[in-house]
Amino acid sequence: MKTEKNNDIDLLITQYLSGKLDKEAFAQLKDWASESEENRIYVKNKVEIWFSSCIADETCVFDKDKAFELFQKRINKAKRSDEQMRRLSWKTWVRVAAVILIMLLPFAGYWQGKESVKQTFADIVVEAPLGARTKLYLPDGTLVWLNAGSKIVYSQGFGVDDRRLKMEGEGYFEVTRNPDIPFEVKTKEVNLKVLGTKFNFRNYPDDDEAIVNLMEGKVALHNEIKCMPELYLKPDEKMVMNKATGEMKKTSTKAKRSNTWINDELFFDELPLKHIAKRLMRSYGVEIIVADSLQDKRFYGVFKVQGNTIKDVLDAMASTNQMKYRYENGKYILYR
Repeated sequence: MKTEKNNDIDLLITQYLSGKLDKEAFAQLKDWASESEENRIYVKNKVEIWFSSCIADETCVFDKDKAFELFQKRINKAKRSDEQMRRLSWKTWVRVAAVILIMLLPFAGYWQGKESVKQTFADIVVEAPLGARTKLYLPDGTLVWLNAGSKIVYSQGFGVDDRRLKMEGEGYFEVTRNPDIPFEVKTKEVNLKVLGTKFNFRNYPDDDEAIVNLMEGKVALHNEIKCMPELYLKPDEKMVMNKATGEMKKTSTKAKRSNTWINDELFFDELPLKHIAKRLMRSYGVEIIVADSLQDKRFYGVFKVQGNTIKDVLDAMASTNQMKYRYENGKYILYR
């Protein structure tokens, strides 16, 4: 029966994505997808449902049984509604670069010990657009929050041979401990390596500083700008890098304040207005221009993003009599 055959294929896809597929079963899946365009499209659609399920549902951490149960529910829902597969909410943009899994044939892949496949398909890109945050679990169970205007890129083989990802912007990570495979975050200026820990890492391309705050565990930081020994952080320490000079400084801090944004809060602790403006632009998706005379003016404040408009925040800041603002030609202009 065709339905029974498809159920078998669904199981093979699930085992592949959860790293449970042996070499013989992998060949079976590849051969079936190669038989016809209909089969290729079937696998493509089911793989996309898988990724949608696992990123949208915070309980899905690539546990084979739980993931397969959720996977089957999503398939059945799609069949009943006779609609295209459910996409992620507008707050979670997941773009799989080029192709995922077996969208294009023939398969790419090779084997290297212990009958576990080393995936060599296209990278997965997860983004948080301006005005939104994104929460997801990586295949190894690591929790990731991405702040507005941020993205991470990781391979579909993540957790098999390495746990390496690239990041732009700001992310908070609760890393699942694995002493055999270190967790690495790579950016243009500084790279971070851990085994299991909690940290906040901010490095937007248009920022002049890269900042790491450590809540738990231990991290090693490698400078990509200048040659120097690795810098190690302990809990309640932070590293600030001057991206122009490559200088890295370590100081004590209350690290838990660095990730208040995951609770929908904006926390400004004597922060220069030029940096506050960037955070407001990312959080509200607006454009702000700061007068030169106000660039380094510092403000302290805590604001909830939800329930407060950009005008509410600027009104509160203006009430200190340290600045004024006006809205002109689609931009907020801050001046004295």
